[in-house]
Amino acid sequence: MRTQGEGHVEEATGFEVGIVVPRLSRAAAAGATDNCVARLVRELEGAGLLVERVRGVSAEFIKLAAPMGTLGRAAAEMHMKKLTYIGMELQFQSDQVAAFVRQTDGSLFSWRERYSCFRYLIYGIVNKTNSEVVLKFDDKEFHWKQSESLLTRLEAEGVVKLVFPLHDEIKRKQLLRNWALNWLDFTWQPIDEIYSYFGTKIATYFAFLGMYARWLFFPAVFGLATQLIDFGSLQWLVLPGFFIFVISWAVLFLQFWKRKNSALLARWGIHCSLSEYKNLDNVSFLSDSLTVEEKEFGVVSVVVEKRKFQRNEWFGVLLRIRNNAIIVLAIICLQLPFELAYAHLYEIAETEVMRYLLTAVYLVAIQYYTRIGGKVSVNLIKYENNQGEESSSASLVYKAFGLYFMQSYIGLFYHASLHRDILALRRVLIQRLIVYQVLENLIENSIPYLKYSYKKYIAVHKKKRGKESTVGRSVRLSTRVEKEYLKPSYTASIGAELEDGLFDDFLELTLQFGMIMMFACAFPLIFCFAALNNVTELRADALKLLVMLKRPVPRAAATIGAWLNIFQFLVVMAICTNCLLLVCLYDVEGKWRIEPGLAAILIMEHALLLIKFGFSHFVPEEPAWVRANRVRYVAQAQNVCSKQLLRSISKFQGKLD
Repeated sequence: MRTQGEGHVEEATGFEVGIVVPRLSRAAAAGATDNCVARLVRELEGAGLLVERVRGVSAEFIKLAAPMGTLGRAAAEMHMKKLTYIGMELQFQSDQVAAFVRQTDGSLFSWRERYSCFRYLIYGIVNKTNSEVVLKFDDKEFHWKQSESLLTRLEAEGVVKLVFPLHDEIKRKQLLRNWALNWLDFTWQPIDEIYSYFGTKIATYFAFLGMYARWLFFPAVFGLATQLIDFGSLQWLVLPGFFIFVISWAVLFLQFWKRKNSALLARWGIHCSLSEYKNLDNVSFLSDSLTVEEKEFGVVSVVVEKRKFQRNEWFGVLLRIRNNAIIVLAIICLQLPFELAYAHLYEIAETEVMRYLLTAVYLVAIQYYTRIGGKVSVNLIKYENNQGEESSSASLVYKAFGLYFMQSYIGLFYHASLHRDILALRRVLIQRLIVYQVLENLIENSIPYLKYSYKKYIAVHKKKRGKESTVGRSVRLSTRVEKEYLKPSYTASIGAELEDGLFDDFLELTLQFGMIMMFACAFPLIFCFAALNNVTELRADALKLLVMLKRPVPRAAATIGAWLNIFQFLVVMAICTNCLLLVCLYDVEGKWRIEPGLAAILIMEHALLLIKFGFSHFVPEEPAWVRANRVRYVAQAQNVCSKQLLRSISKFQGKLD
C-alpha cells in the first residue's frame, strides 16, 4: 500500500521481520509486565517500529514493520549511500528523497537496504542510562550493561531465539502464481519482481539459470540431430563439427551472460562491480593495518601504502598456496583411492541394476566425505589473509569445487583412459546424470519438507503434553509466522558462515556444465537431458524458496562471482578432454582407434583455444546503452561538482574582498 505525503509517494510496508522468544503460560504472561520481553517491545516501539505480538504453539513471536520515515531515519544514521539521478552514490538524506533513484517496483529502498535498516534499528537499542539495568524473564534475572545492545544481551541469555525475515503473503502468492507455478513459458521469469522480493544475489542466480536453460536448447537440438540423422560418408565429420559448435556456444553464452548481468545491474541501479568491492576491502584492510601513530599524525605516504599493500598481498598469496596444497594432498591421498575403488567395482558389477545401486550408494557416501572436506576448508580459510567476505567466499568456492570436481569426474576419466570403450562411457554418463540429478532433486526438495514436518510434529505434541491443553482438543499451527519459523533456513551444506543456499545451487550447475562439456563428443544427447533438467530446476528452486524455506536474508552480490571463473575453466578443460576423445575415434563396435592423427587434433585444440579467447574480446561485456548511460552520469556528476566548486570559490573570494 502507498500513501501520498510531502510531495512524494511513500510506501507503507507490512511486517517484514520476526523475533522469536520463549512462550510463557497465559497466567505468567499476564503478570509479566516488567519482564525483558515487554521491555524489548517498548523499546522497539520507541525506535519507531510497528510491533505485533503473536502467541504460537511452540514460541511467542514479535512481528515488526517500519514506516518509511523510520527507515529513512535509520538509513541517514547509517550513512547509507544510494544512487542519485546523476549517477553518483551519495549519502542518504530524508529531506532529499526526490534526488535518489527508486527501485523497479517504485519503492525507495531495496529489500536488502530495508533489512539492513531493520537490523540497525533493533540491534541499535542500547542501555543509555548511567547504570546497569536488571532484566527478568520467568524466574531468570540478568543485567543489561551500559551501552550494550538489548537484543544482543537477550540472544546471549537465550531469551531471543532467532531474528529472521518474514514472507510478505501478498507478494509471495503473486510470485507463486506468476513464477513458480507458471509452466506456460518454460524459461520466462519475472526477474524484476524476484529482485524486489529476494534481493540482488538470488535474482542474479535465477537470471543466470534461465538464460542457461534457454541457451541449452541449441546444443540439445544439434546433439539430438547427431543421434537421429544418418550423415553417410560425412559421419566422421559430425563429432568434430559438434565439438566446435559446443565450444563456440559455451564461449558466446558466457560472454552474453556478462552483457545481461551488466544490463540487469544498470536497470536495478547497481553500479558497483565485484572488483570495486574488493578494492574497497583492500583500502579498509590497509587502514586497519596502520599503526596508531600513522593514523594520528597522518604519516601515510605513498611509499608506506605501497609497502603495506605488497606485504599483505604476498602474505595472503602464500597462505592460500599453503591451504590449497593441503586440499590437493587430501584429494590425492584420501579421495583418489576411494574414487578409483568405486570405478573398479563399477566395472566388475555384472548387472545394470547393481551398477545403478552402486552409483547411488557412492553418491550418498561422497556427500559426507565432501562435507568433511568443506569443514576443513572453512577452518583453513580462517587463517588466510582474505580481504572481505567476498574474498573468503570465493576461496571456499574454489576449494569445495576442487573436492567435487574429483568426486564427479575421476570415475569418468578412469573409464575413458583405461578401457577405451565409448559405449561404456556413455552408459556411465547416463547413469551419473540421471542418478545424480534425481538424487540431488530428491534430497534438495524432500529434506526441507521432512525437517519442517518433524519440527511441526514436535511442537504440536509438546503442546498436547502441556498443562494448558485439554483432553481431546486438537492442536495445530494457526499462525503464518510460526509456520515460517519452523521451516529450514536457506543455508549452504558446507561453509554456512560464508555462503547461503545458492552455494549448493551453483555447485549443482557447474558440475552439470562440466559433465556435458568435457564429454560432449562421447554422448551429444546428454545436452537434451541437461536442458530438460534445468527447465524443471527453475520451477523447483522457485517453489523451494517460496514454500519450503524461510525467506532468505538478502546479500549484496553484483555478479555470480567465483562461479563465472569456474565456468570459464570448465570450457578450457572441455577443449582438452574432447580433443583427447577425438584422437581415438570409435568404430562400429564401439572400440576406439587412432583415425585422424595427433597433429590434426592438436591443430583443432589450438584453434578452439583461439576461438575461445577471440570470442571473449569480440563480444562486449556490457551493452552500448549501459556504457552510454554511465558516460552521461559521469558527465552530469562532473558538471554538478564543478558548479558547486565554483560556487564555493566565489563565496570564499567574496569574503576575502
